[in-house]
Amino acid sequence: MAFWVYVLRCNDGSYYTGHTDDLDRRLAEHQRGGHCDFASRRRPVTLMWSDHFQTRLEVLDSERRIKSWSRAKKEAPFQGDWQAVSHFARPPAARPPLGREGER
Repeated sequence: MAFWVYVLRCNDGSYYTGHTDDLDRRLAEHQRGGHCDFASRRRPVTLMWSDHFQTRLEVLDSERRIKSWSRAKKEAPFQGDWQAVSHFARPPAARPPLGREGER
């Protein structure tokens, strides 16, 4: 059985990260509302990214890590900004400036 971690972009621009063992079913639940209060109040939602794992422990660990990421770190792969992905992969103290306003 596969387990999925996913990131949704909500209608208000916020992000929701979750996990499931049936991605299609969970996305439909989010679109209908009622499954998750956070996402239900911010419909419609758009799937931005997902990945699958073999065990529930792996998917829970991935979900926990993604939830700790900054907004800029979550957005970098969605935008194909591989310079920013590389930047955010480093510990904060080891990051050189991106050469843009703020942290992005």
